[in-house]
Amino acid sequence: MEEMTLQTLSAKIDTLVGYCEQLQADNVALRALQEEWHRERAQLMQKNDLARNKIEAMIGRLKALEQK
Repeated sequence: MEEMTLQTLSAKIDTLVGYCEQLQADNVALRALQEEWHRERAQLMQKNDLARNKIEAMIGRLKALEQK
């Protein structure tokens, strides 16, 4: 009886270890995705700023032409 309990406990521990390993792998993958999204967001913000500056410059030139 005691041997069966130890085997059951050992099997449950092995299952938990497997879950922990899977969670660690998932966590690493999610952190990598998060880092990638942060980089992509920074790039998009930079492109947005560049576009905004170009549009503001065009508006400024159009206003200057309008005043002539």
